[in-house]
Amino acid sequence: MAVEDDERDMDRDRDRDAGKAGAEPPAAVDPKIAAAVAAAEAAAPANGETVRIDSWIWAVRLVKTRSIGAAACRGGHVRVNGERVKPAHAVRVGDEVRLRHEGRERIVVVTRLIRKRVGAPVAAQCYIDNSPPPPPREAVAPIGVRDRGAGRPTKRDRRELERLRGLTGLPGPGTGGREGSGRSKGRTRGR
Repeated sequence: MAVEDDERDMDRDRDRDAGKAGAEPPAAVDPKIAAAVAAAEAAAPANGETVRIDSWIWAVRLVKTRSIGAAACRGGHVRVNGERVKPAHAVRVGDEVRLRHEGRERIVVVTRLIRKRVGAPVAAQCYIDNSPPPPPREAVAPIGVRDRGAGRPTKRDRRELERLRGLTGLPGPGTGGREGSGRSKGRTRGR
């Protein structure tokens, strides 16, 4: 009798859980993405467990390594709900995370907690991105980039680069504070 009651209870629980999921049939999903989503859900913390902010921003691919995420937190570049946080701060669903990294500010709202790093399509489902668009690439002029195959820079090229970077007038090593070729005009060895 007890076995039948247990089976009936399990059937009732299964039916109730199916009703919560909704009446809509599941949408057609790419099998690779479905597998990655399943992996992300497996990487989620158990009920009641928390995720560190440095681990979360690494897992959703906002930073390249966890140590970079921790350094950003220590440097005050990560804010959760407007407050600067330490690397061990617990992040929750619904938190707004602001991250200044590589000259850009990222503003994201947490929608899913994960601990392990996942692929980019799955990581994008773990947050809502409210970041301003990145600056156009043409706006940032690279300084000191040489054409491929141009060879080593000449002394004249090097001086022009230093002038562009604002390093003119600084004495180089071994020049004794004077501008010049750095060569001695006298003999180097006595005869």
